[in-house]
Amino acid sequence: MSRAKPTPPADYECCESGCSPCVWDIYYEDLNAWNAEQAVNNEAEQDANETPFENKD
Repeated sequence: MSRAKPTPPADYECCESGCSPCVWDIYYEDLNAWNAEQAVNNEAEQDANETPFENKD
């Protein structure tokens, strides 16, 4: 089971003062990790759905 897609910070969550890390930095890190997980899950799902070639000689 995959986790939920990260949601962007609300307007009031960023103070725009250059914090490090900014809530946007954390969001983009989480989003990149989520996208990587989705790619792995999608590839595994495709592999599971492929039917093996049967040789009927």
